[in-house]
Order: sequence, then C-alpha cells, then structure tokens
Amino acid sequence: MALYAIGDLHLSLSGEKPMDRFGEIWRDHPQKLLEGFRDLKPDDLTVLCGDLSWAMSLEGAKEDFAFVHALPGKKLILKGNHDYWWTTASGAYRFFVANGFEGIDILHNNAWVWEDYALCGTRGWFYEEDSGTEHDRKMMLREIGRLETSLKAGGDREKIVFLHYPPVFQNYRCEEILQLLQDYRVKHCCYGHIHGRGGPLAYQGWVGCTKFTMVSADWLRFRPLRLLPPE
Repeated sequence: MALYAIGDLHLSLSGEKPMDRFGEIWRDHPQKLLEGFRDLKPDDLTVLCGDLSWAMSLEGAKEDFAFVHALPGKKLILKGNHDYWWTTASGAYRFFVANGFEGIDILHNNAWVWEDYALCGTRGWFYEEDSGTEHDRKMMLREIGRLETSLKAGGDREKIVFLHYPPVFQNYRCEEILQLLQDYRVKHCCYGHIHGRGGPLAYQGWVGCTKFTMVSADWLRFRPLRLLPPE
C-alpha cells in the first residue's frame, strides 16, 4: 500500500472547458492521467489537492467523478479555488453514494489516518496585507482555522499536510500557516495551484522542519507523485 499526491486534474469531460487552450501539455490530458495512474494498486491512496473538476454543480461533475472513481486506488480529495461544484462535505458524500463512487473521501475539517500517519489539510488562500481585500483576509483566517482543526484531529501521529494554495511563492509567505506547520512538527507539505511558467518559480524545499513539494498535475506530467514508501 502506497501514498501518492497530485493536484489540479481540471477535468471537464462534458467538453465545456477543454484544457488544451492552456498549452500543448494539456492536450488529451485525461488519457495522460490514465497512463499516469496505471501502475497504482487497489489499496494505494492518492490525495487530490484541489481543482478536480470545472463543473458548476455536483450533477455537472458526474462524468468527471466517474473518471476519478475508475482510476486505480482510493482517493482523498480537498477543495481548490475552481471547485465550484463543492457545496458541503455531507452533500458530496450523498452524491458519491447515490452514484456508486465508493473509495472517494474528503479532507475538510478533519484528518485521515494512513498507516502511522495523519493526513491533514485544507484549501488555503492567498492574502497579502498590503494589497488583499477584506474578503481575502476573512477567507485566509477561515482556512487557517480549518488547517488547525485538521492538525488537531491528527492527534499525536506524524502529520503530512496537503494544501491547494502554496503558503510560500516567490516573495509571498503566509506566516500563520508556516507557523502552524512548525508548531505541529509537520515534515512534509504538498500543494498545487501553480501552472505553466509559474512552475519553475514554485518553492520546493525546506522551511524549518517542513519540506514543500508542488504536485500540480501538469508539473508532474500527469503521474501521481509517490510519497510513501519511497520508490
């Protein structure tokens, strides 16, 4: 049993928003995802770090979730900034049950135990005090609270954190999230959200005791990154 991560699948199998408009790397990217997942086993777990589907509702996302469900292994999903289908976790679970999408769980105000680890996380947000809006400030404070709730739920287990937004990017640092990661001795944090020319600018390395890794799907060439055990 292995643990993987990948973010930003940006599925739109209804054809409403084909991704090849964002560059050649996105051409036929569902097929690339099928190839990237092909070596995963039924007991493997992949954390999907937000922006799963462009759909505006759960019903509109049915084809995209059917695709995710059919990929090998179990999935743990968290919210991204483009997941407009998201209403509530309970509503999503009812949708999963109604459509037979077993093996998909949600990381939201909770933590999941995987072997000896606690898998924690939230969406995160970008907020810069000198240029952000009051709405951005409120969203960031809410996400900080959700991350701490998740970390507390992880108890004494070693924690791996999954975010959608990076807490570090070029000159930007979310000190509150970085402090939480240090306070809870998080050794690894994965995030997505960054694409294209932003990829080489993304921060991948250590801040204090925490290693940061970007797992946006296009950056990974649509192959989930194996976190544990090491290959």
